[in-house]
Amino acid sequence: MSDLSLADGMPIVWISKLLKIPIHERVSGSDLFDGLRRQTESLWRIFFFGGPQGAAQAASLAIGSNTKGMLPTGFIYPGFGSLEEMGRDELISCINETNSDMVVVSLGAAKGQDWICRNHKLINAPVIVHLGAVVNFVAGTVRRAPTWMQRNGLEWVWRTKEESVLIKRYFYDGLEFIGLLITRVVPLMLHQAIHKANTQKYDSASLRWVEGKTHSHLVLNGAWKEDNLLPIRQAFTMVENAGVSLVLDMQEVHSIDSAFLGLLLLLDQSMSDRYLTLSLINVPKVILKYLKLSNVRHLNVV
Repeated sequence: MSDLSLADGMPIVWISKLLKIPIHERVSGSDLFDGLRRQTESLWRIFFFGGPQGAAQAASLAIGSNTKGMLPTGFIYPGFGSLEEMGRDELISCINETNSDMVVVSLGAAKGQDWICRNHKLINAPVIVHLGAVVNFVAGTVRRAPTWMQRNGLEWVWRTKEESVLIKRYFYDGLEFIGLLITRVVPLMLHQAIHKANTQKYDSASLRWVEGKTHSHLVLNGAWKEDNLLPIRQAFTMVENAGVSLVLDMQEVHSIDSAFLGLLLLLDQSMSDRYLTLSLINVPKVILKYLKLSNVRHLNVV
């Protein structure tokens, strides 16, 4: 569950290049936070929740002393209790009373995400984000890796030097990454290579509307790729503005790429948020295979 997911990790960038996904650089949570911290157009009211004992307080003091774009509003060190203990009414009320713009959570990746999922509807702040290392970086208790290490995918080496507790986590992350390469990335690469000729054969793509009483009906044909998506962007925008459900007929579609798939997923999420439906009909087997290899299983394919 997230409204914004960053490409926080060089492996994500490397895989995106292999699969021709338009992600060109890594953007870590620390980079995002530093960018907001440096800007002066607006003032962000920041509340810290979690981190090692004393770190959130030190981060608040650091921001308050030399940051123009942020104002610390408070902090809580909840200790190492259960999610239920960390979500007590008095803790949530303490956060809400500060009228913060952003709550920065630092409870460990899995636990932090679970805490946000449980409590985000109870918290008034418009932005809730899990930035585990940011609290330590801002507090000065942990030094961030040199820029050259960040750019070359070696920040994890530096992090294990600074925080030896991360060695176990990175070991298992590495195993999972290898498994992902074998079971997901390589099969998708092979699929793309096999059907590359078919994609290149059809340089054009077009769409047409079919009248529907209770929904929009859009028929696509050709090969939809990053360089010819303007018509589909405009069509999807029209559907969103109309506030009606959409049936997408893909019988005449020969191939799609990751850019098209990204638009489709954005539209699906937007329509789902408004209790509308996106239905895909007459989807060719080659497209179904591509969706499966891309681990897209929640689309409504009829």
